[in-house]
Amino acid sequence: MTRIAALNPANAPAQSQPLLAAVKSKLGMVPNLFKTFAHSPAVLQFYLSGSEALAGTSISAALREQIALTTAGENECNYCASAHTLMAKGAGVAAPETAANLRGQSADTKTQAALTFAKVIVAERGRVSDSDLAQVRAAGYSEAEITEIVATVSANIFTNYFNHVADTAVDFPLVNATALETA
Repeated sequence: MTRIAALNPANAPAQSQPLLAAVKSKLGMVPNLFKTFAHSPAVLQFYLSGSEALAGTSISAALREQIALTTAGENECNYCASAHTLMAKGAGVAAPETAANLRGQSADTKTQAALTFAKVIVAERGRVSDSDLAQVRAAGYSEAEITEIVATVSANIFTNYFNHVADTAVDFPLVNATALETA
């Protein structure tokens, strides 16, 4: 049961309405996560601005989605597992790979290094070891890319935690982050 209700965009605070309209224009729909963020125009703007900034990183959209899936899997967030499975598909990630990504696994060696690093960031609450950094560097990630991996994990922890607090209703094809199967 939802604990913070998703707002009807027409009933959202005035400052949230144009932001929600822009989301609808871009996505063709307004996901429940955005409708729930809309209670606070500042939070909605924070998320949208951060997402836009991360879209300009040097790591690919596919890798950002794969990191989002790993983070969702680690945090057992069904909403994010569902949303990012669909978004990863749109970024060209095949279904068997997205299921593996939820477990922090990848068939690609370099992607695996990023996902392993992402898992450690989540599990250790950012307290990674020198060895963890050495491994992600050895896989070929630059300092900028490592910084972007950390930012991507952090942004997704925010949405994972928010969805746990709000118990946001999933409005994407359901992916159970703990069962790692499409329902």
